[in-house]
Amino acid sequence: MSIEAKPAIMERGGKSEWEMLLQEEALLRIIGLRVEFRTERALVQALNGVDLVIHKGESLGLVGETGAGKTTTALSILNLLATDIAFLKGGYIEFDGRDVYDMSQAELRAMRGGKVSMIFQNPLTALNPVFTVGEQIALVLRIHQGLKNKAAMVRASELLEMVGIPGYRVKDFPFQFSGGMRQRVGIAAGLACNPQLLIADEPTTALDVTIQAQILELMRELQKEYSASLLMITHNLGIISELCQRVAVMYAGRIIEYGAAERVFASPKHPYTTGLLGALPALEGPRHQLTAIPGVIADAQNLPGGCAFHPRCEFCRAECETVQPLMTHVGDGHFVACYQYGEG
Repeated sequence: MSIEAKPAIMERGGKSEWEMLLQEEALLRIIGLRVEFRTERALVQALNGVDLVIHKGESLGLVGETGAGKTTTALSILNLLATDIAFLKGGYIEFDGRDVYDMSQAELRAMRGGKVSMIFQNPLTALNPVFTVGEQIALVLRIHQGLKNKAAMVRASELLEMVGIPGYRVKDFPFQFSGGMRQRVGIAAGLACNPQLLIADEPTTALDVTIQAQILELMRELQKEYSASLLMITHNLGIISELCQRVAVMYAGRIIEYGAAERVFASPKHPYTTGLLGALPALEGPRHQLTAIPGVIADAQNLPGGCAFHPRCEFCRAECETVQPLMTHVGDGHFVACYQYGEG
């Protein structure tokens, strides 16, 4: 990603509860992150002031519709966005106290895969088809832990066993595995170096429901065993409720609701979050009619003024169309960016 100006830490008097939360000691801190994509044909405002913190050992779910900016946020953490089209317009990212965009290439290589690992959405394209799965896991171990070839392959076999794949299959190629098994290989590679932060980008999207449940249970057990922090990116609210302690709801490149997953799902405050939950069928209790959020997600090439959700919101007020609401504390660590609560 190209950096056009060094982002500054803004100090303001009378800090809000949200600002104080963002300044707590944390493993990962994202403040006011703004990212644009520029091509000859379009200017896309992908991230528009993302604020987020993840504490050590915490599991956070990042949820939103396709195009909300979830994957862009994840790639920004690793500084992996294409430098020719992606531009950092403001804000900063700190990992373990270090500004990611101040890191040297050597520091970035040490962080990627060593301290921060990412499990990608498509397990087939995430693995190199011309190398065995064992060679690909062993490469991570050789780079970050300095293991020799033989020791790295032995450890790769152990990691496959840990995720439920026979160790002898280190000599097999990705095409010889099913989708669920390829995703397990990705998890094994991600956990190879005991990372401090594991980012999972829609890890169960292409899998059937039975395999999804197995993968989620595996991730829960491994996160607990390794005491790693987890950023789970998904549009599936059920996954968040099963796996994450906290949830951040994203819309049009901003966090619009944040809090303990149990509290947010029991008492959503933002109309967008309410709409997402209303479209989710209930497996227990009385039947109810599913609701749909009117309209379509905001166009990142032409974002509306004020609150980006206002063209789809039944509670829209005049100020919603002109001034972007701030995060308001509504109790017990629950925050929402909406003019229905306080001053917005």
